[in-house]
Amino acid sequence: MTSDSADPFLNEPTVRDEAPQFVLPLVVRIERDAPPARTDALETAARAVLTILSDERALGDGEWAQAVRDWQDARIRKVVRRARGAEWRRAEALPGITVTGKSAEVRVFPPVPLDGWPKDLARLQVSGTDLDDPESPTDADPTAPVLWLNPDLDMSAGKTMAQTGHGAQLAWWELSEEERTAWRQAGFPLSVRTAAPAQWAELTGSERPLVRDAGFTEIAPGLTVAVEGHHRVRSLSRLA
Repeated sequence: MTSDSADPFLNEPTVRDEAPQFVLPLVVRIERDAPPARTDALETAARAVLTILSDERALGDGEWAQAVRDWQDARIRKVVRRARGAEWRRAEALPGITVTGKSAEVRVFPPVPLDGWPKDLARLQVSGTDLDDPESPTDADPTAPVLWLNPDLDMSAGKTMAQTGHGAQLAWWELSEEERTAWRQAGFPLSVRTAAPAQWAELTGSERPLVRDAGFTEIAPGLTVAVEGHHRVRSLSRLA
């Protein structure tokens, strides 16, 4: 990554803007008759980001490594699109990784230039990612990291998936190689939940990784996700 320490999500100009700009594409499968549950889609998207960051093809001299380095040296952009049927099958044929949750399938692809999307991904829709939870989510797992959502925001599932991906990436950057290995070997357990207002004030008033959206789509610039408990991954290898 670049030595520039500026927040990669802020909208103020930084040296990151001088680098070539890339985006990490994610595609969520949304079939008409079997859409995924919203919370499961959010958690699966976060795990998809962690999965590609830790994949051997994205590390060292791997075939995706340079694209990942270029992406992380610039603004950290993620775009979530939806697909079903033949669209999903075409997306699966492209180089990438499909991560499966309880009901969600999310495919993550190596970063591409902002204006260089593969044709079969560029034609997919960004809108229409509204999802619901058939049942209220259970309490967050106290043994794993939690990505807390800002309770004052109303975002589409696609937008929120990008934000949880940002939060997972910030958590990843905070960890040692040993901690990353433990998290990966455990299958990247994590929870995504919406914070209560008083809890959100406490989370954002402490030294935790925070996602600050630049405000280019859907919402005004500001905080979207607070990462809590990421260092709990140290004990995951003993729990596995």
